Amino acid sequence: MPKIKSRQQMSESFFLGALLAAVGGFLDAYTYLLRGHVFANAQTGNIVLLSLHLAQLQFAEAFYYLIPILAFALGVVIAELIRRAFRSHPRIHWRQITIGAELLLLLVVAFLPCGRLDMAVNVVISLLCAMQTESFRKVNGNAFATTMCTGNLRSATELLLRYRVTKDKAERDRSLQYYGVLLFFIGGAAAGTLLSRRFGAKAVLFCCIALAAAFTAMFFREGLPALGKRRAKDA
Repeated sequence: MPKIKSRQQMSESFFLGALLAAVGGFLDAYTYLLRGHVFANAQTGNIVLLSLHLAQLQFAEAFYYLIPILAFALGVVIAELIRRAFRSHPRIHWRQITIGAELLLLLVVAFLPCGRLDMAVNVVISLLCAMQTESFRKVNGNAFATTMCTGNLRSATELLLRYRVTKDKAERDRSLQYYGVLLFFIGGAAAGTLLSRRFGAKAVLFCCIALAAAFTAMFFREGLPALGKRRAKDA
């Protein structure tokens, strides 16, 4: 896998992108298997199911899928508000706040039993996945998504074709990064499937471990005052 440039922010590193992609895949498997067959990350599936039920005049069922869609939209708004409020904070990166919020919310989710509280869980996970999607949009300077695959697959394939034509190794390396993130998403979904069946609702605690690692890692590559530097203003 291409090396991360030494001056690059950890928030745009392949390491962090891969870790968050694994969490994204895990949560999709978790919510689908244990929380009422809802996709918490990419809302395309929920929008299709919403439309199907509306077409059949099944309004109660349609409302079930509308809730996570609205929660996702709210998550985008919250992430943007966090960015505006903390983008110049000298001691913590604003993206760390979104990861910390995601970690805390998942700790709560882990102790909510499956069944009657599934709607609340899906709202929470859709919201935090939107926050992650909005906050982490680049890996090594390239546009990525850590909670869905379609755009990454398109970009990876396009860049691979360009490399075949131009023999430009930079295009190959970018393609491999996209495919790498896809593999971590798939691995996270597979782990989510196995661990959800083994541990039930508490399986989501494994995501908390990954998020704690991501939160901690950002201290070492973001130029915090504790490391003798002051971070430049981050967009």
